[in-house]
Amino acid sequence: MGASILTNYEEIGAVLLFVIGLVNLLLQPNLVKKIIGLDIMDSAVYLFLAAKGYIAGRAAPIYTGGVTDASLYINPIPAGLVLTGIVVSVSVSALMMALTICLYRQYHTLNLDEIMMLLRRQEAEQLQHLAAEERPGDLP
Repeated sequence: MGASILTNYEEIGAVLLFVIGLVNLLLQPNLVKKIIGLDIMDSAVYLFLAAKGYIAGRAAPIYTGGVTDASLYINPIPAGLVLTGIVVSVSVSALMMALTICLYRQYHTLNLDEIMMLLRRQEAEQLQHLAAEERPGDLP
């Protein structure tokens, strides 16, 4: 078992990165830090896929020199999944940052706990305002 741990250091690194990102995502109240934690988790998944797609002694699947034997090449699908995932991850991160900027402009804080407290306060004020408008004694 000890030998397999030493030979699978890419997978161990991916799992450690994923755990670091997950802890950051769960424990940080700051929205930007949560986004960074999610990006770390994304990177861990890409590292894991790249590590699983690599086969020692094989080359990239680029046709050169007339070699047509498929057993000499690595599988290109994990690399394609990683590239697609990176593009999607960058897009999602950009969208989350844009929404975070909108939240900051509205509430002047990036702390998720403070934003929730302000939302509850606004909701309570709106309910009080609606209750004051619907009093039956105010009808003619």
